[in-house]
Amino acid sequence: MIAEQHTQNFINKWSLEKQAGQLFFPAAFINGDASEVKRIETLIKEYHIGGLTFFHSRISAATNFEGKKKVIRNEYSYDRLRELIQHYQSLSSTPLLISIDAEWGLAMRVENTPQYPYALSLGALGEDKETLIFETAKYIGRDLKESGIHLNLAPVADINENPNNPVIGYRSFGQKKDAVSRNAMAYYKGLVKSGILGCFKHFPGHGNTHVDSHLGLPVIHKSKEQLMLNELVPFKNAIEEEAHCIMIGHLAVPALSMGKIIPATLSEEIIKGVLRETLGFKGVVISDALNMHSISRIYEEKGLLEWNAFNAGNDILCFSENVEAGIEMIAQKSDKQTLQESVNRIVALKEKAGILEENMKNHTSRAPFELFESSRLKSKLAKKSITLIKNTETGIPVFQKHRKYTKLSFGKHTGNRFFKTLNTVCKTQEHEWILTDKSSENKALLKSIPNDHTLIIALFPPSLKPQNNFGFSDDTLNTLGTLFRSHTCILALFGNPYVLGILPDLKEVKTILSCYQDFPEFKEAAAECLLGKFEPIGKLPVTIHSIKNI
Repeated sequence: MIAEQHTQNFINKWSLEKQAGQLFFPAAFINGDASEVKRIETLIKEYHIGGLTFFHSRISAATNFEGKKKVIRNEYSYDRLRELIQHYQSLSSTPLLISIDAEWGLAMRVENTPQYPYALSLGALGEDKETLIFETAKYIGRDLKESGIHLNLAPVADINENPNNPVIGYRSFGQKKDAVSRNAMAYYKGLVKSGILGCFKHFPGHGNTHVDSHLGLPVIHKSKEQLMLNELVPFKNAIEEEAHCIMIGHLAVPALSMGKIIPATLSEEIIKGVLRETLGFKGVVISDALNMHSISRIYEEKGLLEWNAFNAGNDILCFSENVEAGIEMIAQKSDKQTLQESVNRIVALKEKAGILEENMKNHTSRAPFELFESSRLKSKLAKKSITLIKNTETGIPVFQKHRKYTKLSFGKHTGNRFFKTLNTVCKTQEHEWILTDKSSENKALLKSIPNDHTLIIALFPPSLKPQNNFGFSDDTLNTLGTLFRSHTCILALFGNPYVLGILPDLKEVKTILSCYQDFPEFKEAAAECLLGKFEPIGKLPVTIHSIKNI
């Protein structure tokens, strides 16, 4: 049945309130309490919402983390997710479109599900890049499909030009527009191959920001010409390929909004002007979460934010916390044609997801995750992404007979696959160093290492984000600097490669590997690389100026 027929069946006899309900995709919390479940039930039955966006819990939602409340782990989150999806679908007269943020897999929101490498790690692939990104996204899509999800709010199409970007960083494929464009498209096509819809985000480009839009409003001070030649390139490519959805970011871009400092989400000039008219996008426009502080505190009157977001050109309103008031205001203020055009696009999207066919809204399978296959893929990704930043004095292969070695783990215990794999060739004394601010303990560590030993250092940063030096204390950084200066060092970094930009005296380190992920497969591959079992072919997807001359 074609989309127009579905539209005729579902829309023409609806009230304006019911049509407006289709625009709303409120947050559904996998680990919410009974009151949260009751609220979603009411929104489905009485307000006819169009879909849901799942999050782990209200506490874990990004705008709430500053409260420092502990996120409670639930080993059965995946089963609960499937149970909730089926329950909510059973209550809805019109199939719900179910979405989730799963940039690196369901593990972004759900315990005990496969996690895949971050986009920045995939951007480092030195061989078969687009094929492997496609395969990774296909695996992610398969996991989503098995759970009953239809739309992955990914890929990130932002070009990360700012090393200190507090919200994108490792979520971006890199800083080169053409590479980001190709990689994001490969990811999108992998989702489509698995039967999952994709969404390019965050238009018009969040990669050169220095403010986290969950907490404040970033402003991009670039000319329209600069933006067209860089930030907008991945989105232009997505539009040419007839992408399903594009998400609008909460960032101000005065060059595109007639000089106004206004979130793109609320700018007709950006959505209706640049995205729709100039670039010709015909798909579904999704707002970034409307609970984010860059936008949620603009209007005091409930529903006014939702109305202005819709009026600016958003079709789907994600994570609205004023659904009822928003529906009422949109139904009162919008003209019938504009509202129906948005609903038509949403219904067409549901048709692409296959949920408008009879008995399809509750269709999920219960095939177990193919953990062996995903692990095998991650091993392949590791061997093709690990990057040799520097190698002098024959640091690779390690364990030369004339040298004595000590292995150090900063941030993790030594009982992991990196050290176990190294030990298959040569056992040496090991020190595990769970990062500390205590200078006395750091001094004790320095005294315990013989001066003539070569150090193999595995570095596990406390944080993926650049705030507060990725979580490193000044004393820990000083300790590392002392080790780099006083010993021959081989460094394997398991984390965000931007960490290399803050490490002191890195020029003194003889061998440096960027290993990107703290996965067993990446740790094993890094050890095998140091043992000389394969040549590292990965390429840094970003420029780190401080290491250019090391």
